Amino acid sequence: MNKTELVEKIAAGAGLSKVDSRKALEAAIAAIKDALVAGDKVALVGFGTFSVNERPAREGINPATKEKIQIAAKKVAKFKAGAELADAI
Repeated sequence: MNKTELVEKIAAGAGLSKVDSRKALEAAIAAIKDALVAGDKVALVGFGTFSVNERPAREGINPATKEKIQIAAKKVAKFKAGAELADAI
């Protein structure tokens, strides 16, 4: 399912227009993004939790040249499915 299909499902399920559904989806995504950038967790009961994990720097191998390279530390977004979502799947 892509974003357009999701907007259509939201519009049908909530009885909203596609324009309003797109605005609502984009606002929700922006709110989740802003919370993660600020270092907060976003817990949606029954669905799951979005959080930020820190990956430490590590050594890797360039597959083309086989030489060792340093991979920098970085922050990554993480999603852990809630119990209801996990059971539904």
